[in-house]
Amino acid sequence: MYKYFTNPVDIAKRIMTNYVKEGDIVLDCTVGNGNDTIHLAKLVGDSGKVYGFDIQSIALKLTREKLEKENLLNRVFFIHDSHENIDNYISEKLSLIVYNLGYLPGGDKSIKTNPITTIKSLKKAIKLLKSNGLLLITCYTGHSGGKEEKEKVKAYLGALDQKYANVLEFNFINQKNNPPVLYGVEKF
Repeated sequence: MYKYFTNPVDIAKRIMTNYVKEGDIVLDCTVGNGNDTIHLAKLVGDSGKVYGFDIQSIALKLTREKLEKENLLNRVFFIHDSHENIDNYISEKLSLIVYNLGYLPGGDKSIKTNPITTIKSLKKAIKLLKSNGLLLITCYTGHSGGKEEKEKVKAYLGALDQKYANVLEFNFINQKNNPPVLYGVEKF
């Protein structure tokens, strides 16, 4: 099996692991099933902080339970709201911001991210990043609206001034069944 180029989710996790340090303040804009939130809570340590957004209370509830089991709940601040409203809750400069766009795995597929609120959120997220902060966006394209959202995200990120940020697209070009696409942004 593949060792290095496994999938965008694993690659994003590796980037987080190599970048996030004890004491960092980070944001998971789409808590979902909690995997990124839990991973980030471990990385920031006792002196760090994770903000976790989700529009679905079930996602926050399940993630809260997982964090309690791992004794990590004290590092995470949950916000039950759309990620387009991050600036209503966060004013601190952030080291890393992560998105997994689409719907809650195992949840109601009609409740999903959409390009309008995602682009609003991304504009605000970039402003919240500290210098050399990272933004990771995984776009899932296999559901209704997923390809359109990915194209809007790509267009927005592609228009960022290269004097302001570097943008990378990690995309499997020979895989079937709509593999996810990972975008990485490093703000200067």
